[in-house]
Amino acid sequence: MRIYRLLFFLCIFVSPRRSDAQIFGVGGWREHLPYSNAIQVVISPTKIWCATRYSVFSLDKTDNEITRWSKVNGLTETGVNAIAWDETTSSLVIAYSNSGIDILNSTGVRAISALKNATQPGNKIINQIYIVAGRAYLSTGLGIVVVDVASKEVKETYVIGSVGSRTRVNAVTTDAQFIYAATEEGLKKAALNGPNLSDYRNWTLITEAEGIPAGNVANVLNNGSVIVALKNDTLFAQAGNAWSLFYRDGFAITHIQTANNKILLSESQNNSARVVILTAGAQIENILQHAAFIKQPRLNSAEENVYWIADESAGLSKFENNNFQSYLPNSPTSVATGEMVFRDGALWVAAGTVTDTWQPTKNKNGLFKFENDLWTNFNAATIPAFDSLPDIITVAIDRSDKTVWGGSFGGGLVNLNNEGKTIVYKQTSPLLPPFFATGEYRIGGLAFDSEENLWISNYSSARELHRRKKDGDWNSFDVPFPIADNAVGKIVIDELDQKWIVAPNGQGLIVFNHGATIENPGDDRWKWYLKGIGNGNLPDNNVLSIAKDKNNFIWVGTSKGIGIIQCPQEIFSTRGCEAILPVVQQDNFAGYLFSSEKVQCIAVDGADRKWIGTKNGVWLISSDAEKTISRFTVDNSPLPDNDVRQIAINGINGEVFLSTMKGIVSYRGTATEANENNSPGVLVFPNPVPPGYNGTIAIRGVPANSIVKITELDGRLVYQTKAQGGQATWNGKNYKGQTIATGIYLLLISDETKQEKMVGKIVFIGR
Repeated sequence: MRIYRLLFFLCIFVSPRRSDAQIFGVGGWREHLPYSNAIQVVISPTKIWCATRYSVFSLDKTDNEITRWSKVNGLTETGVNAIAWDETTSSLVIAYSNSGIDILNSTGVRAISALKNATQPGNKIINQIYIVAGRAYLSTGLGIVVVDVASKEVKETYVIGSVGSRTRVNAVTTDAQFIYAATEEGLKKAALNGPNLSDYRNWTLITEAEGIPAGNVANVLNNGSVIVALKNDTLFAQAGNAWSLFYRDGFAITHIQTANNKILLSESQNNSARVVILTAGAQIENILQHAAFIKQPRLNSAEENVYWIADESAGLSKFENNNFQSYLPNSPTSVATGEMVFRDGALWVAAGTVTDTWQPTKNKNGLFKFENDLWTNFNAATIPAFDSLPDIITVAIDRSDKTVWGGSFGGGLVNLNNEGKTIVYKQTSPLLPPFFATGEYRIGGLAFDSEENLWISNYSSARELHRRKKDGDWNSFDVPFPIADNAVGKIVIDELDQKWIVAPNGQGLIVFNHGATIENPGDDRWKWYLKGIGNGNLPDNNVLSIAKDKNNFIWVGTSKGIGIIQCPQEIFSTRGCEAILPVVQQDNFAGYLFSSEKVQCIAVDGADRKWIGTKNGVWLISSDAEKTISRFTVDNSPLPDNDVRQIAINGINGEVFLSTMKGIVSYRGTATEANENNSPGVLVFPNPVPPGYNGTIAIRGVPANSIVKITELDGRLVYQTKAQGGQATWNGKNYKGQTIATGIYLLLISDETKQEKMVGKIVFIGR
């Protein structure tokens, strides 16, 4: 027996070939799903296939090239439960958490929706896939569903509970004579080629008298020599018609898998984990332990003297020749639903969470940064200080020194500089803990004003609002309204430096104007927006989101739609300023905008259009809210989940980042921020336009809402359009809809002065 407690030997982090880099144009999508939470690995002749909680990736055995698989490039769902390789058809079978199934092979992806769309009641979740002779046996909460992989058809369903009832099947295996099912009622078997396996009476329950205790059996497998069943952290093996103890070591056995005639156990005990490799005779061949690579091992696999580990914290790794190697696509380490902010070409994401009622979750995922198409993760694994910063839900970037500020809902305020050094503010700062949790410092929102002062909302504090100046001085303010639990969240600062503060848990919106001097409370002014005429006229008191548009209008998202405050400069005047509830026409009926939706996030693009995130997908609406331009859901786009929590926009290239409960994706929109200096920095992509290209051509960096013309060299007009913000798009056709010929074309723009100037050329090759 070889026991590897691999804590101090050589660990290799492989840099695989980056086919996982995603290139896309206007109207295209790319995904930013987590890939470090691996749940299963299977082996095909040429690739290693790894399933994560959200998607799948493959590793080429020859050159280590990684390929990501998701809805962006052909899969039909997000949220993977199990995978299996079918040697007969050279296909990967993927089962999703919603009971959808994909068959992936060299010809593409084919979906099987029969189980997903089945109307019968009960648990349809697919727990395991076992494939033999081209037939995939799906272990589900209803029973066993048999799929012919080649024809992509459901052939049979076996409901094998006692007296024909539905019972959860955890796993299936076969030998030459029998099919075995590990169920919540116990281990059952039937003749593999017997008549009518859909009849529960043709299945036999293996009793305690035969050697297996009654009750739930977690798994069953055939390693080529013996049938083994897992029950209560103990393995039982079949010998004739009897079953006997095969292996038990006192550890909790969380998962078992067979590969290369070995049995691979994933085990845990006292916050440690290990992978045990057993021979067919129940002898321990290897024990693998490593603090970095084996944290939460799941379903693993093996080839000759090579072990592949799927770990839900550490991702995919290989153990060979006493060394571990890690193979991971670049990605965030987890789903992130905290605030997202774009600044200077980098997206910063707060990866912490709170519940819908603003309770802490002790999430320590930290902060993520996306820059130059690469993700960097800042958490306790990379910066020890982040271990004391749970639930970072808000983030702000200092424009002057580029440092990052994160607000932890429990750990206070953190400043992260460009060298990765941190300063944490809590006990020794003016921040205060809640009276009911004196060891916690809860930050609900962060924002910088025009003078680079940082404003901080201090949830459940006796002083709810703070300002930190650049020189390190602080001022603190009491909200003068009876806000339950002193609940304060997201902050938006308008062009007048007024602070708009969400009061969570159905308590409306607070506005603060500090007057001529911050230090003098005598000129402070406060307003409390609630629903109802005379109270602020919000659609609902439960404010979920807030954004400022290019007209300095304040858009307020609530549980019952949107209100727009169009006169923030008047809110403290005698005239006042109440929210306007936009009325839209739909199906011959007039109604308030998004009145049936929970508006969870709002973002403004370069053309002042609004991206609206709800629990039912995301909308793009016109700047005045009168027109719906686009709507994306899981059914018509690669959006991984309809529950959209945050939106951020890269104003330079128009890329819209959408954070959902199943991960982040981005969409290349048509609008960018305008070229305010009217400089000639106009970028055309692609240029030259290659042969066969039928996508959208983006013309970026033009003055706001300018007229863009494409002409031939002699000046004849080919196409004309108006920019959305600082970007115009063109489909490569003339104004008659005809494909244009190979050649060079001029690009002209005119702004509000109506003066045209030539800013570039577009080259078409091999049309």
